[in-house]
Amino acid sequence: MSTGDHRELVVVGASLAGLRAAQTLREQGFTGPLTLVGDEPHPPYDRPPLSKQVLTAPDRPPGIDLPVPRDLRARWLLGRAAVGLDPTARTLTLADGTRLPYDGLVIATGSAARGWPATRPAPPAGVLTLRGRDDALALRTALAAGGRLVVIGAGFLGGEIAAAAQERGLQVTLVEAAAQPLQRAIGTTAGAYIAALHRQAGIDVRTGTTVEDFLTGTDGRLTGVRLSDGTTLHAHTAVLALGAVPAADWLAGSGLAHDGGVHCDPHLRALRTDGSPLPDVVAAGDVARVPQPLADGEPLTLGHWTNAVEQGAAAAATLLAGHNPHQTPQPFTAVPSFWSDLHGARIRSVGLPAAADQTRIVEHDLTGRRLEISYHRAGRLVGALTIGRTGRLAPYRTALQEHLTSTTAAKTPAAT
Repeated sequence: MSTGDHRELVVVGASLAGLRAAQTLREQGFTGPLTLVGDEPHPPYDRPPLSKQVLTAPDRPPGIDLPVPRDLRARWLLGRAAVGLDPTARTLTLADGTRLPYDGLVIATGSAARGWPATRPAPPAGVLTLRGRDDALALRTALAAGGRLVVIGAGFLGGEIAAAAQERGLQVTLVEAAAQPLQRAIGTTAGAYIAALHRQAGIDVRTGTTVEDFLTGTDGRLTGVRLSDGTTLHAHTAVLALGAVPAADWLAGSGLAHDGGVHCDPHLRALRTDGSPLPDVVAAGDVARVPQPLADGEPLTLGHWTNAVEQGAAAAATLLAGHNPHQTPQPFTAVPSFWSDLHGARIRSVGLPAAADQTRIVEHDLTGRRLEISYHRAGRLVGALTIGRTGRLAPYRTALQEHLTSTTAAKTPAAT
């Protein structure tokens, strides 16, 4: 698209990925009308602090708004969720009935917290989830009241919530269905290491068990939970940290493949149910299900901060290149990465540890809080994780980037 282009571009999702896409559109010369749609009333904000500083700040929560460039020149439609897409008419339908025309669309609607199974009785008052800004403030208020907290799910979010609550002086129990926290994401060895960190901090970690029922008092509020192993835990508050679900249900009837996230090709172009790319529609962030060369091309969604930033920029570039005869959309080849901080331990990872069929322990020192593990698939490096050894990740990242770049170049045809 040239600087004189007056096409109407719409970014649905006022998220980190959506904001980065909008910034990239302007940075790469698009000067036409640009609209950002968000389901929350808040402007874009940073999500990692929600389970950390927002919960632990002693006085008031820190500011988490993302910086918005003054020259973005965008129309903001906040608090107005997208509920439908008509690719033939090229219109986006909002919850208030507005039909918004577009010439190019970036889907960056993120993900929602996985709720309690609908087949079971609804959780009582006192059972919370954490996904957005308002959720974090509600949980902060609950933690300020003290008492006993049960966190259901020991993934990244659950672990961070448990650590934040423990830091605030609550008695915390962390309940996990798998044998170790984060087992599917980083493997048994690293998961056991994380469990040990939690236990050293005074958190009661219960693995290999699930919540069977919530117990309530005469006022209907939570008083405890009953586990599948037969034990009962007293609780003033519980948090469901059961993972995230890509926010793609609003695309039903659009013709886009969106089960488990918006299916994309390697260029981040959204795909129809027949596998063909839909013209002028791209996706980025938690909602985008993208082929991952490190997992032998399996389409995956990655709910990490760096992925949202990098895909937002890449999706915008693909959208612009689609209308510029002098540009060719490039495949997305960024190395996935994530980080977390638990009980003062710095956890950093590159690649896709979850895609591995073998792990190699380079260093394991619980007393010194140092861990280094490499992850392999069919003998090939696919990821690495360190605790207290961040400086050792660079060679792994370089090797992974070289593999991604060469593999993608060999296997990905030029976008048409």
